[in-house]
Amino acid sequence: MRAGVLALQGDVPEHLAATGRLAGAGTPRAVRTPTDLAEVDALFLPGGESTTIARLLSESGLWKPLARRLADGLPVLATCAGLILLARRLTPSPSGPNPPTFGTLDVTVRRNDYGSQRESFEGAVDVDGLPGEPFPGVFIRAPRILEVGREATVLARRGDEVVGVRQGSVWGLTFHPELAGDPRLHGRFLAEARAAVERRAADARPQ
Repeated sequence: MRAGVLALQGDVPEHLAATGRLAGAGTPRAVRTPTDLAEVDALFLPGGESTTIARLLSESGLWKPLARRLADGLPVLATCAGLILLARRLTPSPSGPNPPTFGTLDVTVRRNDYGSQRESFEGAVDVDGLPGEPFPGVFIRAPRILEVGREATVLARRGDEVVGVRQGSVWGLTFHPELAGDPRLHGRFLAEARAAVERRAADARPQ
């Protein structure tokens, strides 16, 4: 299985480094073209500026191929801006017009709802099924998950607040695991993605 990182804008080096440090993960691919996308089995959608990433996805010719891969069940871990781009519903934001989204995750999100860059913070996050200590969440101009629809399930909380969801093989986080110096979330996502890829391959074999 080969993992890729959407490499148009945002925390691309950090995701590449976090994935590359995992034993057995192989060298992740920087995804900039439809050809790059076709060669990966799982994808990280990084944080950054959601409207800029949406524009670059369109200009690079990646929007439609990524929409097709998402519909086909591509495992994706989306962080911060990546979560915004996968949300089914966006509420108005003081940061300006919202970008278009893929509508993959059944959640309602508001961009930059925790405040400006100087109001960024770190906080302990409880991730469902993740052993050990709470995960060190890094929140930078983070979006807020306002509502979780029936098709999505809660993956992570900070206190009583939902900060991560999943829907099948797609995960969406409001925080930045690639900046935490803790490999557990990347490792768990890739392990589950590998299992999903193997199941699909087994189902596709002639009986």
